[in-house]
Amino acid sequence: MPFMIKISIFFSFLYLVSEMMLLLTKHSTKKSAVKQKDRGSLIFMWMAICAGLTFGFINARYASWNTADYFVASAGLLIIIAGFAIRWTAIMQLKNAFTVDVAINNTHELKTNGLYSIVRHPSYLGLLMIMTGEAISMDSLGSFIVVVLPVTLSIFYRIYIEEILLKEEFGETYKDYKRNKKRIIPYIY
Repeated sequence: MPFMIKISIFFSFLYLVSEMMLLLTKHSTKKSAVKQKDRGSLIFMWMAICAGLTFGFINARYASWNTADYFVASAGLLIIIAGFAIRWTAIMQLKNAFTVDVAINNTHELKTNGLYSIVRHPSYLGLLMIMTGEAISMDSLGSFIVVVLPVTLSIFYRIYIEEILLKEEFGETYKDYKRNKKRIIPYIY
């Protein structure tokens, strides 16, 4: 097994541990949540990520690698690191408003500065970068498809659910913000 695949597996493990920490510490409670509307998006996203990574590593190229393969895998690892930085910066900027389930807490304010002045959902941008980097580092088109496609669909579903709740809670303020900022990819989408 190429060394780069082992590094990719390490980052997958690091990602899962960090997300489990969030799951245990940043779940909304009945006392703190004014509105909760997750609609199964958390479970769908976890299933997509776990299945994607599992089948991605099964389909990863383990044959002898040349310089180009190591270059591709290195690019994937750099994308993973950038994704971690973006995701965790976005989470820290939200502070107590961040929850793993789609919820509005009793002190929630619409965040429009920091990374949120660039895109509406920077933590999902970071997540998508982590998963795309994982898929690229596996150096297999099959891995790329089985990781990126289901994770992207689950993220888009989650954003859809989250934006319904944000529109309900923040009304015109959120609509104005939405008109001026792209959803997940700056200047594109």
